This record gives sequence, C-alpha cells and structure tokens, in this order.
Amino acid sequence: MQPDFHPVISATGLFTPTESISNAELVGSFNAYVERHNAANAAAIAAGEVEALQPSSVEFIEKASGIKARYVMSKEPVLDPATMEPRIAERDDDEMSIMAEIGIKAARQALDRAGRDAADVDAVLCAASNMQRPYPAMAIEIQQGLGIDGFAFDMNVACSSATFGIQTAADYVRAGNARSVLVVSPEITSGHLNWRDRDSHFIFGDVATAVLVEDSSIAPTPHWDILGTKLKTVFSNNIRNNFGFLNRADPGSRDTPDKLFVQEGRKVFKEVVPMVSALILEEAERLRIDPAKLRRLWLHQANAGMNRLIAQRVLGHEADEDESPTVLDTYGNTSSAGSIIAFHLNSDDLEAGDEGLICSFGAGYSVGTVFVKRHA
Repeated sequence: MQPDFHPVISATGLFTPTESISNAELVGSFNAYVERHNAANAAAIAAGEVEALQPSSVEFIEKASGIKARYVMSKEPVLDPATMEPRIAERDDDEMSIMAEIGIKAARQALDRAGRDAADVDAVLCAASNMQRPYPAMAIEIQQGLGIDGFAFDMNVACSSATFGIQTAADYVRAGNARSVLVVSPEITSGHLNWRDRDSHFIFGDVATAVLVEDSSIAPTPHWDILGTKLKTVFSNNIRNNFGFLNRADPGSRDTPDKLFVQEGRKVFKEVVPMVSALILEEAERLRIDPAKLRRLWLHQANAGMNRLIAQRVLGHEADEDESPTVLDTYGNTSSAGSIIAFHLNSDDLEAGDEGLICSFGAGYSVGTVFVKRHA
C-alpha cells in the first residue's frame, strides 16, 4: 500500500531590495517627463496632431491603487526623465544571473526558518511572471546555487505563478515524487512596466519570495497544513505583454507600448472580482470550511479596492487590516509574490487551529487559492 503523504508549508522567505521609490518621487519624475514631451511637441499639439500628456499626482495614484511606494532593483534610471526604466547590467554567462541571485536569498531564508539544509530539498520550481531568459531554466540555476540534488523547472502563470507553484509542489508531495520542494518567485517587474504611462507607471515593484512545501512527516513545528488548493484560468486580453523572442522592438519605445505591461484596468476589476470571490466560496464549500470564520486572508496585492471587495464577499463583512493585511502600500504590486509577502509578514501571530487563505489572481485570467491551517 502506498504511504499517505500530506503537504504542508514549512516556511517562507523574503528578499526586499534596498532601494524604494515613493509616490512623490515617482510623480516628480513622471511630470518632468510630461513637461519635456509637451514642450518638444508644442506645435503638433496645437495643431491637433499629437495629444498632450497629462501629469500625474500622489492623490491620483493612491486613490487608484492604494500604493504609496515600491521597492526596485534600479532606482536612479527609473527616476531619470530621460531614461525611465531600470538599467541592470548584463552579466557574463559564468556569473550568477540577478533573478537567481535574489531568488536564492529568499530561498535561503525559508530554509533557515525551517531549520532545513539545501541537501534535504528534492526540487525547485521558479514560479514568476517574467523570466530573465528562456533557458537554461532559472530554476535550475537556483538549484545549482543552493546545491540541491534533484530537479527544477520554470513556470509562468503571471500573477498567480506562486500559488500555482504551491499546488504543483503539493501534488508532488502527495504523489510521493518529492518530500521537500522550494517554490521560488523572483519578481523584477520594474523591467516590464511602462514608466511613461500615466495609468500604470506606479503599479509594480521588485522582490523575491520563497515557499518551502514539504511532507508533514518531516515538517518543523509549527507549520501550515495545506487543506486544499484550487486553480482556475480563463483567457482574457485585458492584461497583456507582447514582448518576446519573436519580436525585436524596443520595449521602451512609445511606438511599441504593447511590448510592455498593458491592461484595461476597469474591465479587469469588473471581471476578476466576481470570478475570484466565486472560486474561493466554491472551494471553501467543497472543503467544508466556513468562509466567514477564516482567520486571515492573504490576498494578491494588486489593488486595494479589489481586495476590499473580495474580502467582503468572502467574509460577509468589511475586512479590517488584521483579517486582510496589506503590503501593497509599501511594496506595490509584486505580481506572484504579493500574496506570499502578505503571508510571510502577517502569519506568525496566528494560533494553532486558525485557518486562512492565500489567494492570487491576475493575467490569463488566472486564479489560485491555497487554504491553510496553523499546526502547532
């Protein structure tokens, strides 16, 4: 008879860049760019041939998103009105890549918190929205850097990559194919953001997270039992990025904005909120969990308004900061890492028996739910 394996979350890790950009700094840079653009195109604007750009404001950003600051790997070039994008030097092939470097830092913290040695890990999944290169896989480089003897691969489900990675890792554990799996999400999202677009220039930040998923028989105490996971995807063009190896357009050019992050924000809000809420409630019912009694929701950190509505539909009342903590204000949208940051920073205070939900949602559309229970 095959042994009965139970996946748990043993620990998490977080790498945060040292540099942060406040809304005031970002608005100052953006508005300087707007002034330059409008001055350089004054005649064409007057003739109706070119549309004048509109300035941004701190109030506009905070009302639209709830974001107040974001961490980045390359601050000065982003704030330079003549550049307005990160400048991260390419490394030689025999040097460790930057995504692997920050992913390893988060992974090592997760291993340390679990009291686990890298030699104990069987697999590494690099689950992130934007990979630095197609191959060799970022996950294999992280595996090499950590000294793990096993297997590794990359996966991309945009903002839901981490939760999809957690279910994949949990499935490996359930099947007995691995006892310990690292899900690493290095998100350098500043590289795919159009810092010249008023409607989106404030959204993203950089970070790396790691989640150690293991069989309960080897997990440390305390840990988090994975009660159930549920994934869902529905195709939509409302969040898109067309940059890839089949095109050579400069992603920083205003003539090719589709090669960077683009979205129809209002449509996303209208369509994603009910889809996410319904999936959470359906899965809670299947698991015989009373959603109103969930101790905490660690939701995807994309938009404060979306989280507020989703939490209200799940819990049945307006959630406070304790029930649905926010890291969006200081980290910005960090794609797949957002819900993991919220969990990492706001879970140690829960008691044995408390149940909660890690949930992400984003481009695809994609939704991932991970119901967990604190185990003493």
